[in-house]
Formats: sequence, C-alpha cells, structure tokens
Amino acid sequence: MTPQRHLRRDIDGDVYVSPRYLASTTGTGDPALAPLLDLGWDLQHDDLGNVYVTAPDRRVRLGYLPEGEDDGLWRINAYRDPFGPPTWGVCFNDSVPTEFVAAFTTALATAYEQGPGTYLARPDARTDEHEPFRVVVPLLQQNWMIDRPRWGAFSIQAPDGLAGLEYITGDLDPEAELTTREARWQLWAGNSIDRPAWYTTASTNTPVALLASVTRCVADPAPLPRWREYKSSYTEGMVQLTPILPPQPPAPTPLDVRRASASRRPAAIPATSVPRWSTTSRPALPGPRR
Repeated sequence: MTPQRHLRRDIDGDVYVSPRYLASTTGTGDPALAPLLDLGWDLQHDDLGNVYVTAPDRRVRLGYLPEGEDDGLWRINAYRDPFGPPTWGVCFNDSVPTEFVAAFTTALATAYEQGPGTYLARPDARTDEHEPFRVVVPLLQQNWMIDRPRWGAFSIQAPDGLAGLEYITGDLDPEAELTTREARWQLWAGNSIDRPAWYTTASTNTPVALLASVTRCVADPAPLPRWREYKSSYTEGMVQLTPILPPQPPAPTPLDVRRASASRRPAAIPATSVPRWSTTSRPALPGPRR
C-alpha cells in the first residue's frame, strides 16, 4: 500500500489529472450505476460480466458491457413504448472518464423521478430554435472555441484542441444513430475526432437537460483524481499530473542521525573554568604579609 493510499482514503487516486477531459476511465462502473440503483432499478448480469439495469416502468434501460461486441461500454436507451424502438440512445465508450457517465446517470435519475415528460422530452426547435445549443453553453463559458465550420455540422473545441463537441444538422438514420458514431451529438477527447481517446454519442431525441449535465461536468476546471496506472496511452504526454500529496521526505541516514544527536548534546564544560575542592587538595598558600 502506498503512503498516499494509506493517508488519503477520501481521495481515490495518487495524482490529479488536468485538464479533466484527459483523465480517462477509473476502471469501475459503480459510481455511475449508483444513482439508478438507489432508485430501486432492477439489476441483472450475464455470465460474461455484463450488467443490465432497467427502470421500474421498463422505459429506460442501461447496459454496462465490458464484454460487448464493440467499445461501447455504456449504452443507455429510453422508450415511449417498452416494446418499441428506442426514442433516444446514448453511448459512452470504454475510455470515457467515469465521472462524466455518473453526471449523466445522476441527471437521468432526477429526470426519471419527475416523470416521462422529463426523461422522454424531445428537443423542440419549433418552440425554441436555440434549445439544442444549451448543451454547449457550459463549454463556451470555459473558453471553448467554435471550430472551422463545415457543411452540415457545428463544432467547438477546447482551448488546447484536445477535446471537442460536434452537432450534426439535417436528417439522420435513426438506427445508425443508435449503433454507430453517426449520431446527432458527439463529444470526444484526444488528438482528433477520427481517433479519439474517448467519445460519447447521443441520438437526435436525447433530452437537452441530460446532455447539458455531461458538458457541465466536462467544463468543470477542477482536476480529477486518478491512479497513475489508469492513464490513457492516447493522452500520454498531454496531461498535467499533480501529486495529491507532496512527496515524503527521504529516510534519515546513519550520518544524519549522528549529526542530529550531536546537535542536541550539551556542550562540555572546560575543566579549568571552575575551581574544584576535594579532600586531597592542598590548602592555599598564604599571601605575602604586609
């Protein structure tokens, strides 16, 4: 056990990673599952280790799929008809920082308690043409910049160019949105959107409030704690790592111990500084008489 782990049980990590969108996953799904399980959602798993969580009304389903067919570790779908096709779907791949997934599931748990009118609310550009762009506001407030526009897409990037958000306009294939990266929304980090360190996709009808919970978490300037071994190879050399605790001083050497002991020892008193009398001392000789 490292000194950091022993001394700081309240922080799960030995370094802070900045910017936080380059932190990668924590390697455990429990923090993101907890908000839904706390509401009593049903938990099932298969013999491969995949986990399936279902809402009581069967209208929202989450899959945590470490043994899935692709890198889509988290898949969350919502249904107006429990037996029909998904109304919306969100995917987080296997390297997304777990805190971002937890931000989404926490917002989803809140929306679920408020009812279907909230967690199935579709973005409606007819009533507010700027509603979908509420998702990007937290990023713009942290100086993310509008990227070079291309036909059919709107995108912004982090100041260092190592993260971005893309919004696709026009008509999209509903099935492709749920099974590929050709979705309405894509949030990513790394060198480029084509080879990202991690990515998140969301289909057309995903509620804006749920997506905004993720971008707020991404935009938070606070670093994230991590153990060094979970550092992503895609972001090697790009992140700033700060020790959570300062390094421990080196153990003292034997020479250090002797020097310290000597500095605490009282100084020796010179033998001739104070006259000493004993039974063997001769009496003082008389001085000259006046």
